[in-house]
Amino acid sequence: MIYVAVRRAFVPVVRTLYRLEVRGAERVPAEGPVVVAANHVSVLDPFVLSVSIERPLRYLGKAELWKLRPLVPVLDALGAIPVARDMGDTAAIATALAALELGEAVGIFPQGSVRRDAWRRGAARLALASGAPLLPVRIIGTDEALRPRHVGFPRVVVLIGEPLPVDRAEPTAELASALTVRLRAAVEALGS
Repeated sequence: MIYVAVRRAFVPVVRTLYRLEVRGAERVPAEGPVVVAANHVSVLDPFVLSVSIERPLRYLGKAELWKLRPLVPVLDALGAIPVARDMGDTAAIATALAALELGEAVGIFPQGSVRRDAWRRGAARLALASGAPLLPVRIIGTDEALRPRHVGFPRVVVLIGEPLPVDRAEPTAELASALTVRLRAAVEALGS
C-alpha cells in the first residue's frame, strides 16, 4: 500500500528533525472505524499525525490542494478526500462515511484551517452518522516548525487522548455542536 510506504519514508525524517514525542499511542483503536480529530496549527500537522498514528489515515483536505498538480497523484494514492470548504460538501462526507463503514480511520482537523479559533462540526457529524468513536489529539510545536518566513526544528509532541464513544444518531446541528464542544474540550485538556 502506498500509504505505508510513504509513512515509512516520513517516520525517520519527522522523528529526527523534530525529536517527535508521542504520548498515548496505545489509546488508538487497533481496528474498526475511528474519527481522529486534532487541533491544526501548521501545514505540517497531517505529516506529524500520520507518523504518530500507526494505522493508515484517510484525511479530509481542502479541495484547493488538488489544484497543485504535482500533489494530486500523491493525495489520491494516499486516499485523501477533497472537501469544498464553506459549503457543506455532501460528496466528501459520503466518501468519509463510506471509509468509516469499511472500518477505516479518518483524520480531520475540526478547525478547518490553520490557526482558526472556531471549530467546525464535521468531525462530530461523521462520528454521529457512523457511530465511530472520536479520538482527540493535540499537536504541540508544529507552529514553531513552519510558519510564514520561518522554518525551525523545535521539539514536537503529539498527545493522544481516550477515545470518546459516540452513539449513532442523526447528526443534527444541535447534537453535532454539543459533541464538537466536548471534543474541543477533550483536545484542549490534553497537557503539554
